[in-house]
Amino acid sequence: MTKGIAPPRAAQFSELIKKRLEEVKATGGTRETVTVEWNDQPLHVEVIDLPLADLLFNPSTHRIRAQRSHDPGRNEILEKDPYSSEGQRYLDFLLKAEPADPNRRDPEFDKLKESLGQFGQNEPGLVTHDGVLVNGNTRAAALREIGAQSMRVGILPESFTSADVNAVELSLQLREDHKRGYSYINRLLAMEEQAALGRTPEAIAKVFRIKTPRYHQERWILSAIRDMIERSRSGGGVALRLVDFEDDQEKLKELHRAYEKLSAVDPDQAEAFKELRMAAITLGFAKTDVRHIEDNFHEKYLEKTLPPSLNTGSAGEETVTVPGLGVSVPGASSAVSAARALNDQILRAKARTLSTSSAVSDGEKHSAQSLFDDAKTAFDAAIDAAGRDARVRKRKQLAPARLADACADIDQCVVDLVQARASRSLDEEAFDEAVLKLRDSLRKLAQQAGRGTLSPGDGVSWLIEAVAVEGS
Repeated sequence: MTKGIAPPRAAQFSELIKKRLEEVKATGGTRETVTVEWNDQPLHVEVIDLPLADLLFNPSTHRIRAQRSHDPGRNEILEKDPYSSEGQRYLDFLLKAEPADPNRRDPEFDKLKESLGQFGQNEPGLVTHDGVLVNGNTRAAALREIGAQSMRVGILPESFTSADVNAVELSLQLREDHKRGYSYINRLLAMEEQAALGRTPEAIAKVFRIKTPRYHQERWILSAIRDMIERSRSGGGVALRLVDFEDDQEKLKELHRAYEKLSAVDPDQAEAFKELRMAAITLGFAKTDVRHIEDNFHEKYLEKTLPPSLNTGSAGEETVTVPGLGVSVPGASSAVSAARALNDQILRAKARTLSTSSAVSDGEKHSAQSLFDDAKTAFDAAIDAAGRDARVRKRKQLAPARLADACADIDQCVVDLVQARASRSLDEEAFDEAVLKLRDSLRKLAQQAGRGTLSPGDGVSWLIEAVAVEGS
């Protein structure tokens, strides 16, 4: 099942399955089956009872793929011997944990456990002939906690390969009626796995029930996350983990959309913008705060709030000398370099503060936390200033926007008026009253628009004159 590692007692378990299947056939009567999708076709497999203690958690399950990196030491054991007692205990721990924070027990797991205790097992799991659970890993963990001795499972064909097993698991997890699907990062990893198998973006998008542009967005996000993880790596191999980005789905999607628009106009600005937004995401700012980071954020706001230890500058452009030619060509702008350097510091600081490795001393962790806090304070002040400016801009644009909406309403009123007259359904009295209200509103607008304006524009001049003529 995993990298050529065979489960222990695989042959004996396969014999047990065959024996149980023969017993079910021999008893006659109605036999339970479960239907799974394989190669776009329904596959009906027999369901039998098997000893719960002998079933093995699937180390390849997509459900906890990202969470495996939570504890590098235990994950290393899992990689080397996934079916050992220690490896299985780690899988059991992850199946009960919150996807975004494996240190916490998932309340959804406890709800499942309560349901199984009260109503029993409704849906069968799915298992290979080796005894490895393909579907029902979390249910198996919950059943063990309530003291169940056996579990109903469908038996996949003995000829199934690892690729077949993964395809079946994927189809089950993506079913619309599935109560607990993949977490966000695990969904991204499942897409990546499908791409590695040579499937086209269109085919993968269809499997995940999304549109192709959304698939490309998800792949960009996973690539960006992997880049952040690699750049967070420092002494002792300490780095951020995939699970550390589990709660950032909406922020990352907004980042991608804004980055794509800006990149089409100014690629350098787009890169600097991406670095600063990723830094804010790493610092844990809310989505509404991250939105205030726009293409001029560093120069206009952040430079003023960063302490000297974090301020790496932003003006000008770097040059790169071509070896052997002595010719200098433009490199990345220093705005990009400064944003990248700042983000790197923040990424490494967070990696150290989250690390449980003995490779990071208490002093290093304290220094990292201090840097992280300084960066968060600086970003907080800069975001607050950017937010105030945004609110001012919104107020400045509010009156013109409302007038534009009113114009659209009047244009629609013209259409409605023509249609009402044509059908002789116009309420002349009501329309006349509405026009009088419009007159009063225009008088108020002209009075306020002309107040304090020494040189009014053409529009305001027209409005003032029109109202003056009407009143004379």
